[in-house]
Amino acid sequence: MNHIIVKRATHEHSAQTAVLVGELLQEIMDRIGIDVFHFDLQETKERLADFIVTEKNFVFIAVDNEEKEIIGFVTVYEGYALYAEGAFGTMAELYVQPSYRSQGIGNMLIQSVKDFGNERGWKRLEVTTPPLPQFDATLAFYEREGFEISGGRKLKAVI
Repeated sequence: MNHIIVKRATHEHSAQTAVLVGELLQEIMDRIGIDVFHFDLQETKERLADFIVTEKNFVFIAVDNEEKEIIGFVTVYEGYALYAEGAFGTMAELYVQPSYRSQGIGNMLIQSVKDFGNERGWKRLEVTTPPLPQFDATLAFYEREGFEISGGRKLKAVI
């Protein structure tokens, strides 16, 4: 594990990280058996670079220094709400390549976000996982990382 580091991504990391975004979305669709995402690698790369530069998302990457490749990432954005007592973070995506799982890399990514949030004065960090049996292991992972169910379900309306 000494060869794995986590650092904040720059726009130069967007191409390699966008590939991992595609892997994450495909894994979710395979798990639920429904094509719910549209993924275009070039659009995602450009969007990710914009999000990083404009700080719409803060992105942390896990890098295998021996292989010189990004093997995981987490994206988080800042929000503000009265219920959250001000500023807070929401993790939008978290992914570690399957061959690197169960090695503490997800923990390293989340800890980097928590440290970043502390620096920004966040009171809390939120994440959503679908309330489906296919995501029970994901829920258990987040609970091991100190998250607790806070009620409700995430809903969307396409506009």
